[in-house]
Amino acid sequence: MSRLEKYRQVFENNRRWVESKREHDSTYFERLASGQQPEFLYIGCADSRVPANEIMGLEPGDVFVHRNVANIVVNTDLNAHTVIEYAVNHLEVDHIIVCGHYGCGGVGAAMKSQDLGVMNGWLREIRDVFRLHKAELMGIADEEARYRRLVELNVQEQCIHVLKTASVQKSYLKRKLPTVHGWVFDLHDGLLKDLEIPFDDILEDIREIYRLDV
Repeated sequence: MSRLEKYRQVFENNRRWVESKREHDSTYFERLASGQQPEFLYIGCADSRVPANEIMGLEPGDVFVHRNVANIVVNTDLNAHTVIEYAVNHLEVDHIIVCGHYGCGGVGAAMKSQDLGVMNGWLREIRDVFRLHKAELMGIADEEARYRRLVELNVQEQCIHVLKTASVQKSYLKRKLPTVHGWVFDLHDGLLKDLEIPFDDILEDIREIYRLDV
């Protein structure tokens, strides 16, 4: 199949998908167009192998999604913070999920001493995670196990960045939601792993610095 044929195939796939949805529910698209009330904000990696709603077993309209390389929440990233603001204040999601995945190319690149051009600044966020947890990570002799652990610690640190945001803090004071979760997706078996991050313990030492009296 040529590149042009592959491109055109997407539209054929789309038509078949529409027919399938209408066959099972004739009002599917009318309901989809009427609005969204997702309970979840999913912040994940842009990796093409990790589609948010599919791995969660949910339908379009159930998950508000933001994705970037290595699922990073950077303080200066207006895109990410606009998504969080909208999800929390307008959609009133109950859960915010930061989801990484084992075998993440961004995390793997950050573990190497390479000049990657414009990506250097972005990957520095992950290298900062490595620096924060250097003692634990360097204590892991197996390189693959260290890699997997850095994926998990990166998710943990990005969750903390989410908790620092004003919109999340204000919403939690108002309605005790949203709850923030850290997950990792395993490409080898398709399963999601809840890291069960002990946020209260982690934030105890920094709560006084980042808390907003609102």
